[in-house]
Amino acid sequence: MMQASAAAARAMTLLAPARGTRVQTKTYPPERDVTDEPPRVGVFVCHCGSNIASVVDVRAVVERTRELPYVAFADHNVYTCADDTQNLMKETIVAYRLNRVIVASCTPRTHEPIFRDTLRDAGLNPYLLEMANIRDQCSWVHSQNPQEATAKAIDLVRMAVSRVARSVPLADGTAPVRGGALVVGGGVAGMTAALAMADQGFPVHLVEKQKTLGGTARQIHVTLDGQDVGAFLDQTIARVTDNPRITVRLESHVAKVDGHVGSFTSKLVGDCVGDGAGTDIKHGVIVVATGATEQKPQTYGYGSDARVLTQLELSDRIGQNDLDLPTNATVVMIQCVEQRNPERPYCSRVCCTTAVKNALLLHKRFPAARIMVLYRDMRTYGFREAAYREAREEGVLFVRYEAERPPRLDLDGDLRLSLYEPALGRDVLVRPDLLVLAAPVVPRADRGELSELLRVPLNADGFSLEAHMKLRPVDFASEGLFLCGTAHAPKFISETISQANAVAGRAASILSRKEMPVSSQIAWVDPDKCVSCMTCVHVCPYMAPHVGFNSKAEVQGTVCMGCGSCTSDCPAQAITLRNYASTQIVAAIDGLLTERAEEPDLEPVFPEQVGVAQPRWHVSQPAPAKGTP
Repeated sequence: MMQASAAAARAMTLLAPARGTRVQTKTYPPERDVTDEPPRVGVFVCHCGSNIASVVDVRAVVERTRELPYVAFADHNVYTCADDTQNLMKETIVAYRLNRVIVASCTPRTHEPIFRDTLRDAGLNPYLLEMANIRDQCSWVHSQNPQEATAKAIDLVRMAVSRVARSVPLADGTAPVRGGALVVGGGVAGMTAALAMADQGFPVHLVEKQKTLGGTARQIHVTLDGQDVGAFLDQTIARVTDNPRITVRLESHVAKVDGHVGSFTSKLVGDCVGDGAGTDIKHGVIVVATGATEQKPQTYGYGSDARVLTQLELSDRIGQNDLDLPTNATVVMIQCVEQRNPERPYCSRVCCTTAVKNALLLHKRFPAARIMVLYRDMRTYGFREAAYREAREEGVLFVRYEAERPPRLDLDGDLRLSLYEPALGRDVLVRPDLLVLAAPVVPRADRGELSELLRVPLNADGFSLEAHMKLRPVDFASEGLFLCGTAHAPKFISETISQANAVAGRAASILSRKEMPVSSQIAWVDPDKCVSCMTCVHVCPYMAPHVGFNSKAEVQGTVCMGCGSCTSDCPAQAITLRNYASTQIVAAIDGLLTERAEEPDLEPVFPEQVGVAQPRWHVSQPAPAKGTP
């Protein structure tokens, strides 16, 4: 996903001069006013090829659905998201005068925008759609129990019908976009992202805490495939500093961030302003590329003996030709030092490949040297496996050790390393001239400050957490905030470059607009009920609520992500989450608990102050005859 987004970003760079010249704005038919209409629900049950139909009896789901209140149409399709089925849905909505639609298929996370757009094409408000996820929640998780999976699918559809009957049209808004970006971190990731956005025509502020750009990559002189990292860094830094669209601010940091996607205001403090008072910049997106660092070991005599180095230090010494070893030296490398344990359970990913690379470089420089790599698991994945085989063919000795019995070092004079070799079933003693430790890659110490500043999460290991591993791998959960490089997780330079370009592509999807849509599926505060306790201000992870007029809470629509935290915590019940009102949720629960629901009492979802169309139908209106237009 990252590489595909990166490829798109590179293509966007080539197309930047022609951006917007051939854009055709899609037009939709006038939205039908369904205010006075009783609910007429259309249900479309998807086979999803064999994903759903191989487990769930979709025909049985349709038959049971046709018996539910307010269902005017129900049928099943092989692929509901296919173009021909979409066209059929539009025709069905018109022919049966449907004013509510349910799609029982896969996850709304990926397909809800598709079906909402279909409703707009048919003249319906997109918020009159409800999805029942019978793939993830039925066929996939209950594949060994088809009868139970079918029964659960029926329950989910019944809940959806009860809920969608209380849905009302909502109107989305728009917000202006400032066409600039703030990139925090001046390593490979930050510079690559800044250049990719600048090449597309957007101004960029690049902020780096250190005196120079480059980050950790300055200690890496060559890649596994022989590319010169130093030359690449020099070229990249020159491109950044010479680019008129990039403003580089060294020895500086972000002290404050206000605003929302498309309209941020950040205060920068440090060398960027001579008097140290700070300066405010305005921008539309933020990119976190603060990088990671090598954790200095506390074991194996590191720091007390010059003969004990880390792999990163060895890479730097080899690159600078600053390594003095006997011709027939013995070099031992220990992998997984102080990682893959309860305190630091993750794998740093780059260590095994770095050990193989350094072993090959040492063998080339000291052909008579004896090189031994002590490992728990060698993880030179992908094409890097070829380098592992080459190292073995060149005589590098790979010896496995067990996590429960790690190597032991005696620092009395000469280095004496002993370990238990599980294949031989005996202890082995080695006297190395140089001991190299694969120390863990850890996030930088100040990542917590930035996380608090931006209100973005960190994972259990302290790295920045993306919104979704597969669907949004370079986005934070908050709109307009992106991440790349080793601030996200340990990764190779090539992977960092791909992710940084992917961020530029995602950021350009915002910066290239003059204004962006704002969802109406957000929280709304009833000022008559608000008691000014500010509970919502404290619990919101996105800082959407704030103190507004008359000391009452107000929610910024451009910031609110519709998570519902404020709604559930408000002690005065003054906050309503649009499209997730209590009446809708209670109706869905009633639909689940009632086997054969009677015609429900349909009360308005929101008070009139919310500013949306208010339904005026009531219980005295009969349900339409099943299966008739």
